[in-house]
Amino acid sequence: MQADLIDRIMEVMECAFDARWGEAWNRRQVSDALTLPFTHALLIDAEGEEVTDRCEKAVGFTLSRHVLDEEELLLIAVAPSARGKGLGRKLLDLLAERSKGRGVSRIFLEMRSNNPAEHLYRSFGFEPIGKRPDYYLTAEGSRLDAITFGYSV
Repeated sequence: MQADLIDRIMEVMECAFDARWGEAWNRRQVSDALTLPFTHALLIDAEGEEVTDRCEKAVGFTLSRHVLDEEELLLIAVAPSARGKGLGRKLLDLLAERSKGRGVSRIFLEMRSNNPAEHLYRSFGFEPIGKRPDYYLTAEGSRLDAITFGYSV
Protein backbone atom coordinates (compact mmCIF):
# COMPACT_ATOMS: atom_id res chain seq x y z
CA MET A 1 0.00 0.00 0.00
CA GLN A 2 2.86 2.40 0.76
CA ALA A 3 4.11 2.28 -2.87
CA ASP A 4 0.56 2.86 -4.16
CA LEU A 5 0.12 5.84 -1.82
CA ILE A 6 3.41 7.34 -2.96
CA ASP A 7 2.47 6.78 -6.63
CA ARG A 8 -0.78 8.69 -6.11
CA ILE A 9 0.94 11.55 -4.31
CA MET A 10 3.64 11.78 -6.98
CA GLU A 11 1.07 11.83 -9.79
CA VAL A 12 -0.49 14.96 -8.30
CA MET A 13 2.86 16.43 -7.24
CA GLU A 14 4.35 16.23 -10.73
CA CYS A 15 1.60 18.36 -12.27
CA ALA A 16 0.66 20.63 -9.35
CA PHE A 17 3.92 22.43 -8.58
CA ASP A 18 5.50 24.98 -10.89
CA ALA A 19 9.12 23.90 -11.41
CA ARG A 20 10.27 27.52 -11.27
CA TRP A 21 9.76 27.55 -7.48
CA GLY A 22 11.41 24.20 -6.71
CA GLU A 23 8.76 23.27 -4.14
CA ALA A 24 7.82 19.80 -5.37
CA TRP A 25 9.29 16.92 -3.44
CA ASN A 26 10.83 13.94 -5.15
CA ARG A 27 9.71 10.37 -4.57
CA ARG A 28 12.46 9.70 -2.04
CA GLN A 29 11.50 12.74 0.05
CA VAL A 30 7.85 11.65 0.14
CA SER A 31 8.79 8.07 0.96
CA ASP A 32 11.17 9.13 3.71
CA ALA A 33 8.59 11.49 5.23
CA LEU A 34 5.97 8.75 5.32
CA THR A 35 8.29 6.45 7.26
CA LEU A 36 8.52 8.97 10.10
CA PRO A 37 6.16 8.53 13.04
CA PHE A 38 3.12 10.80 13.11
CA THR A 39 3.35 11.74 9.41
CA HIS A 40 0.00 11.65 7.65
CA ALA A 41 -1.11 11.63 4.02
CA LEU A 42 -4.62 12.55 2.96
CA LEU A 43 -5.85 12.17 -0.64
CA ILE A 44 -9.08 13.38 -2.22
CA ASP A 45 -10.81 12.71 -5.53
CA ALA A 46 -12.37 15.20 -7.97
CA GLU A 47 -15.57 15.32 -5.88
CA GLY A 48 -13.66 16.20 -2.72
CA GLU A 49 -14.14 12.78 -1.13
CA GLU A 50 -11.29 11.05 0.63
CA VAL A 51 -9.62 8.44 -1.56
CA THR A 52 -9.71 5.10 0.21
CA ASP A 53 -9.98 2.65 -2.68
CA ARG A 54 -7.02 1.72 -4.85
CA CYS A 55 -9.13 2.30 -7.97
CA GLU A 56 -10.01 5.90 -7.16
CA LYS A 57 -8.01 8.65 -8.81
CA ALA A 58 -6.54 11.28 -6.47
CA VAL A 59 -6.49 14.92 -7.59
CA GLY A 60 -5.29 16.46 -4.32
CA PHE A 61 -3.33 15.63 -1.21
CA THR A 62 -1.86 16.88 2.02
CA LEU A 63 1.20 15.67 3.87
CA SER A 64 1.40 16.67 7.50
CA ARG A 65 3.23 15.74 10.66
CA HIS A 66 2.12 16.18 14.23
CA VAL A 67 4.00 16.33 17.50
CA LEU A 68 2.07 16.61 20.76
CA ASP A 69 -0.65 19.21 20.16
CA GLU A 70 0.82 20.80 17.00
CA GLU A 71 0.55 19.77 13.36
CA GLU A 72 2.65 21.07 10.49
CA LEU A 73 1.20 21.10 7.00
CA LEU A 74 4.23 20.03 4.98
CA LEU A 75 2.60 20.01 1.54
CA ILE A 76 -0.79 20.61 0.00
CA ALA A 77 -1.53 20.23 -3.69
CA VAL A 78 -4.43 20.07 -6.11
CA ALA A 79 -3.94 19.03 -9.73
CA PRO A 80 -4.35 22.03 -12.09
CA SER A 81 -7.25 20.29 -13.88
CA ALA A 82 -9.20 20.17 -10.59
CA ARG A 83 -8.53 23.69 -9.31
CA GLY A 84 -11.22 26.29 -8.75
CA LYS A 85 -13.68 23.77 -7.31
CA GLY A 86 -13.04 24.26 -3.60
CA LEU A 87 -10.81 21.20 -3.25
CA GLY A 88 -8.01 23.09 -1.51
CA ARG A 89 -10.50 24.21 1.14
CA LYS A 90 -11.86 20.66 1.38
CA LEU A 91 -8.33 19.38 2.03
CA LEU A 92 -7.87 21.97 4.77
CA ASP A 93 -11.26 21.04 6.28
CA LEU A 94 -10.30 17.36 6.37
CA LEU A 95 -6.85 18.15 7.75
CA ALA A 96 -8.33 20.28 10.55
CA GLU A 97 -10.88 17.57 11.37
CA ARG A 98 -8.23 14.84 11.49
CA SER A 99 -5.83 17.04 13.44
CA LYS A 100 -8.45 17.80 16.05
CA GLY A 101 -9.07 14.06 16.37
CA ARG A 102 -5.35 13.60 17.10
CA GLY A 103 -5.54 16.16 19.92
CA VAL A 104 -3.96 18.97 17.91
CA SER A 105 -4.77 22.54 18.91
CA ARG A 106 -2.67 24.44 16.29
CA ILE A 107 -1.74 23.82 12.67
CA PHE A 108 1.25 25.58 11.15
CA LEU A 109 2.47 26.00 7.60
CA GLU A 110 5.21 27.91 5.86
CA MET A 111 5.03 29.37 2.35
CA ARG A 112 6.97 31.67 0.05
CA SER A 113 5.80 35.26 0.08
CA ASN A 114 4.35 35.27 -3.45
CA ASN A 115 2.44 31.98 -3.17
CA PRO A 116 -1.06 32.38 -4.66
CA ALA A 117 -2.40 29.91 -2.06
CA GLU A 118 -2.06 32.64 0.57
CA HIS A 119 -5.63 33.72 -0.18
CA LEU A 120 -6.88 30.19 0.55
CA TYR A 121 -4.95 29.98 3.82
CA ARG A 122 -6.14 33.38 5.04
CA SER A 123 -9.77 32.73 4.06
CA PHE A 124 -9.63 29.45 5.98
CA GLY A 125 -8.43 31.24 9.12
CA PHE A 126 -4.65 30.89 9.01
CA GLU A 127 -2.90 34.00 10.30
CA PRO A 128 0.68 35.08 9.66
CA ILE A 129 2.79 34.63 12.79
CA GLY A 130 6.36 34.93 11.53
CA LYS A 131 8.65 35.72 8.64
CA ARG A 132 12.07 34.53 7.51
CA PRO A 133 13.53 37.22 5.25
CA ASP A 134 15.12 36.07 1.99
CA TYR A 135 14.60 32.41 2.88
CA TYR A 136 13.70 31.00 -0.56
CA LEU A 137 16.01 31.22 -3.57
CA THR A 138 14.23 31.37 -6.94
CA ALA A 139 15.52 29.79 -10.14
CA GLU A 140 16.37 33.31 -11.35
CA GLY A 141 18.54 33.93 -8.29
CA SER A 142 16.28 36.34 -6.43
CA ARG A 143 15.16 35.71 -2.87
CA LEU A 144 11.70 35.56 -1.33
CA ASP A 145 10.59 35.69 2.29
CA ALA A 146 9.11 32.66 4.00
CA ILE A 147 5.92 33.39 5.91
CA THR A 148 4.78 31.14 8.77
CA PHE A 149 1.04 30.86 9.36
CA GLY A 150 -0.84 29.41 12.30
CA TYR A 151 -4.41 28.17 12.65
CA SER A 152 -6.23 27.29 15.87
CA VAL A 153 -8.17 24.04 15.49
